[in-house]
Amino acid sequence: MTPASEAQREAWRSGGFPEVERVRPGVWSIPVPIPINPLRYVLVYALELPGGVAIVDAGWDTDEAYDALVAGLGVAGYEITDVRAVLVTHMHPDHYGLAGRVREASGAWIGLHPADARLLPGRYDESLVGDLVRRERGLLARSGVPEPSLDELAGASMMIRRFVSMAKPDRLIEDGERLDLPGWDLRAVWTPGHSPGHLCFAEPERRLLFSGDHVLPRITPIVAVHPQSGPNPLADYLEALAAVGRLDVEEVLPAHEYRFLELAGRVGDVIAHHHERLAEIEAVVGAADGISCWETATRLTWSRPWESIPSYMRRGANNETLAHLVWLETAGRLRRIAGEPDLWFPA
Repeated sequence: MTPASEAQREAWRSGGFPEVERVRPGVWSIPVPIPINPLRYVLVYALELPGGVAIVDAGWDTDEAYDALVAGLGVAGYEITDVRAVLVTHMHPDHYGLAGRVREASGAWIGLHPADARLLPGRYDESLVGDLVRRERGLLARSGVPEPSLDELAGASMMIRRFVSMAKPDRLIEDGERLDLPGWDLRAVWTPGHSPGHLCFAEPERRLLFSGDHVLPRITPIVAVHPQSGPNPLADYLEALAAVGRLDVEEVLPAHEYRFLELAGRVGDVIAHHHERLAEIEAVVGAADGISCWETATRLTWSRPWESIPSYMRRGANNETLAHLVWLETAGRLRRIAGEPDLWFPA
């Protein structure tokens, strides 16, 4: 994949931290650090407006992240009080977490897709998250996660809730909506899969795509079945990916790693990756006389041996495997016998 910024790619490859960059007239890339995370930073984009800026995503809610965002805006010649809008690609903490703090400082409006906005209370409201954990525990039990690991894995994401300032969005951004940003022809593109309400933002005149986590230059986003996902998130993701690949885009501005060119080629690579994964999972199920999702996950090829994958990441691996199993079930290539655990068989 051809990088649009060699400096950004080298920073990623070396384990460093990229500089604030002027992508092109009117657009700035601002890296904001992510704590305790191998992704290291989220790329926030500042779009110049008459009398201020709009930002795409915001970062985690930490003092370090906030200070980096403020400093990055300063390099571009702006202050945090100049932010007029926060366009959130999706509800995950590294994108949504600082949105409320930015609004408090600037009066900016926050925009989010309605599908993600509906899920915010259940994910981040202290009085409601217990139900989410219980539902996750049930899903993991049906997946075949061993009893001693159930509670730990079900609550694995609770540690990151402290990096989010709960902020109800001011505007709900629908698919195809043209954002009211002077000097910009920015269009919302609904791309569910990584989250139910994930949005990309396309700028046809400048041939830019702000892709959030939907399309990244080197890695693929997690697409998983979980209590807040759609019933077949991988199908949603692949459909949205193919649609994005048909856009006339010169440069992709993702939320992680580095900017890149050749969107259609990258989309083709990601689609091929998922179909290879589907074939691998189908082969594992075909070689067993009934197998759980968890056991299937342990037999797949990962970036490291299963034994060395941290327990909290095993939950993501399980739920991502389940998304592929559901896709195969819906396609008529596998069948499931419900139970605790559910068992999977060739169709």
